[in-house]
Amino acid sequence: MKLDEPFLIINFKSYLEATGTGALTIARAAERVARERGITIALAPQFLDIYRVIREVRLPIFSQHIDPIVPGSYTGYVLAESVKEAGAVGTILNHSERRMNFSDLKTAIQRAKEVNLITVVCADNPQTCEAVAQLDPDYIAIEPPELIGSGIAISKARPEVITESIRIVRSKNERVKVIAGAGISSGLDVKRAVELGACGVLVASHVAKAKDPEKALQELVSLI
Repeated sequence: MKLDEPFLIINFKSYLEATGTGALTIARAAERVARERGITIALAPQFLDIYRVIREVRLPIFSQHIDPIVPGSYTGYVLAESVKEAGAVGTILNHSERRMNFSDLKTAIQRAKEVNLITVVCADNPQTCEAVAQLDPDYIAIEPPELIGSGIAISKARPEVITESIRIVRSKNERVKVIAGAGISSGLDVKRAVELGACGVLVASHVAKAKDPEKALQELVSLI
């Protein structure tokens, strides 16, 4: 399964503004913008809000993480089947704030595939993209950690990182597509990322912490 391109994935992280009723506010705003603009906007709420958000909107919902486990005695872990049963269509993996070692990442991708979850694996540089591409995820999100939450977009400050990541990933696995993330905070940032070859963008604080999430989303999709 793939998402219609270009697309946005909104990571709610653990922001208080994106928790509970706040998560619903953002989700409703995203659905309005998605319908109005005819663009795919996927959401990655906190784990306990996945089911709540899915009941409220008809948008693709992602988990922020799954663990490399099978059903069994694993207290406190996130099970792929549980995420799927809640209604999610995919999962983010290996975010810079939730790094995984290579072995665990490989197993988590396999587990996601077993239950038909889309995989978006984060990578911090083109070299990591090369290694991850061989694990055959659906998407790789290139996000230099120093730009995350900075308001300085990768597509503006480090465009060569996007193009080099795409080149390397295509050379290793043509099935894998590349998403751009880190510092995305304007419609021009999104437009540049897409023009550089990214199939979508991964954003977080610019929407999840916005006083007016709908306005923030409208700006992000205004040029695509």
